Amino acid sequence: MELFGYTVSGALLWIAAAVIFAVIEALTMGLYTIWFTIGAVAAGIVSIAGGSALVQLIVFLAVSILLLYFTRPLAEKKLRIGSEKTNVEALPGQTALVIREISPYNTGQVKAQGQIWTAVCVGAGSILKEGTTVRILRVEGVKLVVESLEEKMKTEVF
Repeated sequence: MELFGYTVSGALLWIAAAVIFAVIEALTMGLYTIWFTIGAVAAGIVSIAGGSALVQLIVFLAVSILLLYFTRPLAEKKLRIGSEKTNVEALPGQTALVIREISPYNTGQVKAQGQIWTAVCVGAGSILKEGTTVRILRVEGVKLVVESLEEKMKTEVF
């Protein structure tokens, strides 16, 4: 194949493409371009075996798309790609202990997972005394929004 006046092997071009895809994968870690790397290697093998440029392109696309479609979900599951809730993200739904009274329209403090947090309560008329167990609803900035577990249990019973 002629490229810029030089004769270049098709296999060399496919290996160069594979290296470029591998570098992109190493930089992004998204498990997208790794499949194109493998497809480029397969097309390079077809080139070495004497396949035409059209056959090489078809092999590249077929291998890449099939691997992307069938093996990416398995690889994601095995490698656990994505985020796991940690620290602040894990707080909603957890319980906490009131260590400084929370009154309507005022903040108090709760202890959750060994940390002391400023907290506000969602019930406008409720006062949460020290020692009350609360459920964390959400994190807003540096404050926890909580609700009383005792009040929730009373409303569920009646």
